[in-house]
Amino acid sequence: MSQLIVMVMDDPNKFEDILNAWLELGIAGATIFDSLGTGHFAPSESPDDLPLMPSLSDILQGRHENNRTIFSVVTDDFDIDRLAAATEAITGSFSDIDTGILFTVPVGRVWGLQPKIK
Repeated sequence: MSQLIVMVMDDPNKFEDILNAWLELGIAGATIFDSLGTGHFAPSESPDDLPLMPSLSDILQGRHENNRTIFSVVTDDFDIDRLAAATEAITGSFSDIDTGILFTVPVGRVWGLQPKIK
């Protein structure tokens, strides 16, 4: 089954290195966007101050560094473990804080997935 690979990186400065590593491993294409997680909101007094759904003004009021999110769909024969190891070689262990998160989601059907042209 095809997989959706999603990487949310905490250090956007590592973006190019990660993307290049993914391309070298055979990722045919990826979608990249800036993202902001609720982990960037520092409650002023208690955890109850953290907004469940932050508004645009909440985001714009503070100084927040954006994350980068990359996602791509790969075929069922793609070596995801190799991609995870190559990514961790750049970010550091995902067990450490502030390295990011990498996960996959099964994709039942996909149209338009093209192999990488070499």
